[in-house]
Amino acid sequence: MRRSSTFARQVLLVRVGRRGDDLTPTEHRYADRQRRRYGLDRLSRPTLGVDPTLGLDRADIDAVVPVSPAMPPMAQADEAHSIPLLPGERTIARRMKFALVNACTLASLMLGMLAIFLAMQGEVRIAALCLIACVGFDGLDGALARRLGVASPFGAQMDSLADMCSFGLAAPVVVYASLAGSVSTAAAAVACALVAACAAIRLARFNVSPKDGRFFCGVPTTMAAAVLAVTVAIGLPVPGAVLVAGVALLAFAMVSSFPYAKLARLVKLPPWLWLAPVIGALVDIRLTFALIVVGYLVSGPVLWLRQRRTA
Repeated sequence: MRRSSTFARQVLLVRVGRRGDDLTPTEHRYADRQRRRYGLDRLSRPTLGVDPTLGLDRADIDAVVPVSPAMPPMAQADEAHSIPLLPGERTIARRMKFALVNACTLASLMLGMLAIFLAMQGEVRIAALCLIACVGFDGLDGALARRLGVASPFGAQMDSLADMCSFGLAAPVVVYASLAGSVSTAAAAVACALVAACAAIRLARFNVSPKDGRFFCGVPTTMAAAVLAVTVAIGLPVPGAVLVAGVALLAFAMVSSFPYAKLARLVKLPPWLWLAPVIGALVDIRLTFALIVVGYLVSGPVLWLRQRRTA
């Protein structure tokens, strides 16, 4: 028994000697045994790669930070620079112009909120007129930004968010309030939800897509909201089912890939082409409006087929 215990001690001493240079003193071994017994070693485990016999404190171990040669050094947080909302010269005059442009964008947003409140109270036509005013302010802020030379990425994002609130949310709410009682609630809700979803997709795609100076890719959100607002304002005399189908068709037209001419190209049309809508509006404004909307929606697939044939 003595020989076996002596041999076991020699084996243990050889293994410990291979792992470290010196043996741990007896008092340290008993201290470690007590720490392991009460679970204290888990609270003060040394960091990997640090020899526990070196006598380092916990603060010294925490100060050792591993450095990987494959990772570049991280930049300090205090070195971050703020991006100005208005690029270029930052004078008082340019700031006032910048504030005026964004005030128009916020006016469009506030009018959209007002349209929602009015639609909830049953004032549907007044809400539709507020949406038409939203369309006016939406076109005004872009024109002023280009004219005054204060166009910026911040203004573009503000305009997109305001369009989503005014045309992607307020317009479906007004249409839903106008369809109450004429069609089933489920059908009206589905059609208006399609308008909101397609408006979000349309705006997001517009923000990340290259811009074309001649055509829109799909019906613009502003124009779709204008069509819905005018339809509610003039009280188009068509059955409710036809209105629901038209709202759904307009929603899908926003996310389609059909090219639609921009307003700048429509203005350059021959004057005699504008004479027919003016005369038609004097005779029957509702019928004339319906024909103009249908003609514009059909123009997209026609241009698409024409481009495919010529390609």
